[in-house]
Amino acid sequence: MNITAEERDAVYKTIFSRRDVRREFKPDPIPNDVLERILLAAHHAPSVGFMQPWDFILVTKPESKAQIKQGFLQAHAEATELFKGERKEQYKSFKLEGIEEAPLGICVTCDRSRTGSVVLGRTAKPEMDLFSSVCAVQNLWLAARAENLGVGWVSIVHDKVIRDTLNIPESIDIIAYLCVGYVEEFHDTPDLERAGWLPRRDASCAIHYDSWRQPKND
Repeated sequence: MNITAEERDAVYKTIFSRRDVRREFKPDPIPNDVLERILLAAHHAPSVGFMQPWDFILVTKPESKAQIKQGFLQAHAEATELFKGERKEQYKSFKLEGIEEAPLGICVTCDRSRTGSVVLGRTAKPEMDLFSSVCAVQNLWLAARAENLGVGWVSIVHDKVIRDTLNIPESIDIIAYLCVGYVEEFHDTPDLERAGWLPRRDASCAIHYDSWRQPKND
């Protein structure tokens, strides 16, 4: 199956316009057919040994979101103390989640024992199943953007909070907690780039030929 030029351009547009959304969520519900499409796209991510280790927990209960939000506030306070001076004040000023604003939370997990202890392709690099689950997150994120849905990855929360709130067994790894919903707007540049936290690194600095070279100071 060949990809047309128009289809190719749409893929690149989706990639380059994807954003980590924190503050622009609207309360509008996500139609079931749209949700099914983005979850199906996530489920079609590449996976080592075709083990498909991921699961998706859909979070809509306000009480569950409130518990996860409290976990974020705790972890955020801890993180604040790791920064100093102006950097600390700037960090405190950022809106870094939309847990209660987004109509839907999605927790992505990884069952590392899904197809047994020996997995084709995981023998030399055992973390490949975790990487596979991250690929599912990326598929979900890009599919959501193609549906004009915003996604925000909440990484400032301890796994125990999510595990306890969503009754996730200890044997299951937590990969991501995502906030998903329609948004007021998608910005042209990422929040942290726009705020001056860090610039976007030039792609040429990340490309090496045949062997590693010391990256230039960006």
